Amino acid sequence: MADTGVAELLLKRIEAVDGGVDSQDVACALSVDHQVVVGAVKSLQALGDLISAEQRSSKHWELTGEGQETAEKGSHEARVFNAIPEEGLPQNELMKLPSGKVGFSKAMSNKWIRVDKAHEGGPRVFRMVEKIDDSVQEKLVQIQKGIANDVDEKEKNELKKRKLLAEVTVKSYWIMKGPSFSTTITKQETDLTPEMLASGSWKQKSFKPYNFEALGVALDCGHLHPLMKVRTQFRQIFLEMGFTEMPTNNFIESSFWNFDSLFQPQQHPARDQHDTFFLSDPAVAHEFPQDYLERVKKVHSEGGYGSQGYKYDWKIEEAKKNILRTHTTAVSARMLYKLAQQCLQEEKKHLEKKEGQPNKKKRGGKRRRKRSEEGKFTPVKYFSIDRVFRNETLDATHLAEFHQIEGVVADYGLTLGDLMGILHQFFTKLGITKLRFKPAYNPYTEPSMEVFSYHEGLKKWVEVGNSGVFRPEMLLPMGIPEGVSVIAWGLSLERPTMIKYGINNIRELVGHKVNLQMVYDSPICRLDS
Repeated sequence: MADTGVAELLLKRIEAVDGGVDSQDVACALSVDHQVVVGAVKSLQALGDLISAEQRSSKHWELTGEGQETAEKGSHEARVFNAIPEEGLPQNELMKLPSGKVGFSKAMSNKWIRVDKAHEGGPRVFRMVEKIDDSVQEKLVQIQKGIANDVDEKEKNELKKRKLLAEVTVKSYWIMKGPSFSTTITKQETDLTPEMLASGSWKQKSFKPYNFEALGVALDCGHLHPLMKVRTQFRQIFLEMGFTEMPTNNFIESSFWNFDSLFQPQQHPARDQHDTFFLSDPAVAHEFPQDYLERVKKVHSEGGYGSQGYKYDWKIEEAKKNILRTHTTAVSARMLYKLAQQCLQEEKKHLEKKEGQPNKKKRGGKRRRKRSEEGKFTPVKYFSIDRVFRNETLDATHLAEFHQIEGVVADYGLTLGDLMGILHQFFTKLGITKLRFKPAYNPYTEPSMEVFSYHEGLKKWVEVGNSGVFRPEMLLPMGIPEGVSVIAWGLSLERPTMIKYGINNIRELVGHKVNLQMVYDSPICRLDS
């Protein structure tokens, strides 16, 4: 029967009664599936106020497939009893029957049968009574006929445990006449055409209401990973504070730029294979600024610039080894060296222009150079956000690959107070206002501080970053003018992302086990600044 025909019959039934009709009753009367009637109700509701429908739910008991078989053929225990002849039946043969295993235990409980284990042919099953009353079948038949109220609730639950009976929730509609009730179905117009306007026929037409709440079709498009959303927010904060982004596309670094240029000794544990990924091809780097390399070698092995150094035999072979960079501070070192060289070039041009004697040294040059460097040096603020790699043991909070956020400021006379001030400004923009600083040790910063924030959810102080002032042994060999201080700080990108999006395991954020639906559904990141 077509849905339109069902809808028309439904309207006639509503017209014939004073109150309303139940969709289940209509389905039974029309001999159609209930879902067909539900579809007709939905169609009529879409036409306007023809009908009003209220959803109702009711529970009733239904026989399962096994229950229907039991109602027809009898319970398992009754079938076992009927299968046993007067002379008895070997137990092993009884167990081969379709109802053997279940029926045997139930029949034994009811004391309908007994087992003679001492029988010469093996255990044999005999009847204990001549006649039985199969109450299970009787109750199921009652329920099947629609008189479930005559069956006790305890007995129903027992039948449910045996999976012979199931309690089903049925959702139906109570359907009544609407304000615009009519037994005639008129198709509503969806478009107002020029012809209707010209002829005036639109006045007699019925138009379908426009749904202003309907959502448009979702566009097929890419989705940013939560890490990238949080990265965008951090990047915006740095740009608002006047920082310049450093180029960080060098995942492979030489040990020289990653460790040696930062005044990190070659015997430091961080340079061990247990913590660092070394490359096999190409295994070594060859291009270094030789004069700078010699100054780095000297400050490590002999000391200088007011430092006694580490007093060990510095080896170029160790510095040449290629690695996957362990921190973006290697990029900061390259940028500071580049800044120093620009400063020296400007100073050279300034001296040549002033003295009018290119490439000629004069007495007092050092003093003039120091004064002019102070005049030519331009303060800088750098930042970077990119991937670094460490040979970590994988767990819920550590991966071998993660992102590091780093900020660097270089200027004359910067102190630990300046570092604390800029950290307060930076973290306030992240929505973190309660900060504490704890003294720490880093090979290339002195003094060094760990940064802690009070976590309102955990009700305790948690580490959010590391910071410090770059050592003179790192800066002066580059050519950075004396008196210039460089303050720096760093933190990971993954930890704030996990906190922001409520992710407890980092492997659910990054890696092959990531649920792509999480990427699609994750909202835009807005830090509570």
